[in-house]
Parts: sequence; C-alpha cells; structure tokens
Amino acid sequence: MKRMIFDEDHDAFRDSCAAFLAKHATPHLESFIENKGLPREFWLAAGAEGFLGLEIPEEFGGAEAGDFRFNAVLDEELAKLNAAISSCVAIHTDIAVPYIVDLGTDEQKKRWLPRCATGEIVTAIGMTEPSGGSDLAGLKTTAVRDGDEWVINGSKTFITNGFSADLVLTAVRTSPEKGAKGITMFALEATDEGFSRGRKLDKVGQAEADTSELFFENVRVGDDRIIGEVDRGFIYMMERLPQERLSCSVSNVAHAKQILAETIQYAHDRRAFNQSIGSLQHNKFLLAELVTRIEVAEAYVDKAVLAHTRGEATATDAAKAKWWSSEIQNDVLDHCVQLHGGYGFMNEYRVARAWRDARVSKIWAGSNEIMKELIGRDLGF
Repeated sequence: MKRMIFDEDHDAFRDSCAAFLAKHATPHLESFIENKGLPREFWLAAGAEGFLGLEIPEEFGGAEAGDFRFNAVLDEELAKLNAAISSCVAIHTDIAVPYIVDLGTDEQKKRWLPRCATGEIVTAIGMTEPSGGSDLAGLKTTAVRDGDEWVINGSKTFITNGFSADLVLTAVRTSPEKGAKGITMFALEATDEGFSRGRKLDKVGQAEADTSELFFENVRVGDDRIIGEVDRGFIYMMERLPQERLSCSVSNVAHAKQILAETIQYAHDRRAFNQSIGSLQHNKFLLAELVTRIEVAEAYVDKAVLAHTRGEATATDAAKAKWWSSEIQNDVLDHCVQLHGGYGFMNEYRVARAWRDARVSKIWAGSNEIMKELIGRDLGF
C-alpha cells in the first residue's frame, strides 16, 4: 500500500537526500569504516545542503522545517545506506540540537546554532555512564558550585559522535539529595580544560560511527553553559526521549526494509536445485512473512511519526515503536543472513554488516526491557 504520511515536498526532499548520499557517502563507506567515524568534510557537506538544520530557526541558519516528517525522510535515506551514519546524524539533528533550540538562551543559540547548522559544530548527548546504562536517574557525574562557576567531574560512555563532537549536551547531578529531581543539563565544549576523550570504542557493529568514552576532570564552566534551568535536566530528558526513540524506530524499519529488498533480489538471482531459491516453498513463505511484518511495523511507525508531528504522540507510543521496530529489524535481518547462506556470513556482503549493525538497536535509547516497563506502567502495573 502507498504510504500516506508524506507529500510532494517530502518526496522532493528525499530525492535531495539520496543524491547527497550518492555523492558524499556511498563512495567513501570503506574509509568511514577504516577511520571509525565520519570525516568533518561529510558534516560540512551535509550542512551546506541544509540537512543539519531541520529544527534550527532560520535566523540561526537553519531550515526550521517545523515538520518531523522531514527528519524522518532524512533518517530513512541514511539508514537505507548505512545504519551507523544514520545514528551519527540523528544524534546531531534529532536529539542534541533540539535541546539548544527548545531550551537555550538567546546568547546560547547565537553562539552554537549557526555552526551546528553548517557542520562546523558536531554535537553529542552525554547521558549514559559506565555504571548506569538505562538508569538515567542514577547518574554519578556531578557539578558542584564554586563561586560563580560549576566544577564538573565524572565520565560518560558509549557516546555516539563522542570522539568528534565539539559540543556535548551533558547530564550531571547538581543536587544529589534530590535524586532524579537534582539533574541539570550542561553544554560542554571539547576545548574546555579538563574535558578529555577515551579511545574510539571497538564495537561489534556500526564501525562507521565514532563512539567513545568522555571524561570530565574539574571542568569549570559558568551559568552560561546551563541548558534550561538547574535541577530540571531529568524532566528535559524525559520530554525529549520520545523523539529520540521515534528517530530510532524510523531508522530501524528503513534499514531492515532496504536489506530485505536486496535479499529478495538475491533470492531471485541465486539458484539451487534448478530454480531460484526464492521459489522454494519455505523461502517463498518466509519472504512473504518478512515483507508483511516490515510493512505492518512501518505503518505503526508512520502513524507515530505523524502523531509526533502534530504534537500528539506519547512517551508510551514512542516506547512501543522503539522496541517493536528493533525486534522486527533484528529478526528480519537474521533471516536475511540465513537466506544468503554462507555469503551472509561474509563481511563483504551488506547483509552481514547490516545484521551486526542492527543488534545495538535493542539496547540503546533505552533497552527494550525498559520500553516494556514503560508500557506496563502505562497499563497501571
């Protein structure tokens, strides 16, 4: 069935995204893997095309689309090519930058947003800690008041864009006695004294994404680095995690849908027992099931994206979309590997890389177990 959430403007934007990636990403994928990250040239090129400023007001150099469906189109096109690139760009456009847009002061917006739009500033979000995982309320990085400054100490881990980010929106504990109500968001610059990075982490998949540890040793900043209000950081994160989870959901489905399409073509071309392997009844039935599951998942995610665009999506809606889309993604890709046989286990085949890249989607942005916990609470349990 024809998808109903996009119009001609979204279709034209999709064509622009695809053309950009064909020029600036597809020919360079191997070098992205080798360097474990995206070069600054990629970010600058994306900024020049207007892809990094979808949520940034025009006065600060952005597109101010005011329509999350454009974010969804970009997420889809990126994911169809490469899940890791999609995650890197989405962290910047869909997750970190909106904190500044929504909560930043005029001075903060003037200071950072124009360069976020051009790609001169790459952003990351500093939530996860070595001992915390999905327990955001239990973070241990602290900011202690010292005169007119705050002194920040602690660390973060598994931070996408962490090695290359110029600006990290960082959750820290400012009032330990308040628990979850004592967390504040700070904008930390990579040039701040006491800010350092660990190595690029050696991950199972998504080699193209630079993921690293971040360390803060007596980083001193003023009130001008606080995003929003002191001690309201946990609320801000909870308010914005649904968009992060919807962004992940869009990418999950698009990623699996693309690899499934390539697998169907492989099943047409590959022959065994004097016929295409797709003609074998088991494989035919399996592919019928996989196509249906992808399209059903896509329909729910589309509905959630449209609801979010209208300001109607709830945190529970996003939790459902996130856990379900990642489960479907991983299951579909596992079958795609199996249908490729031995070739599916070779790194030179996209299906093998996609299979590895997808596994983290059941863990990040809140593990699927946490998503089910949120849904269960909404049911009154």
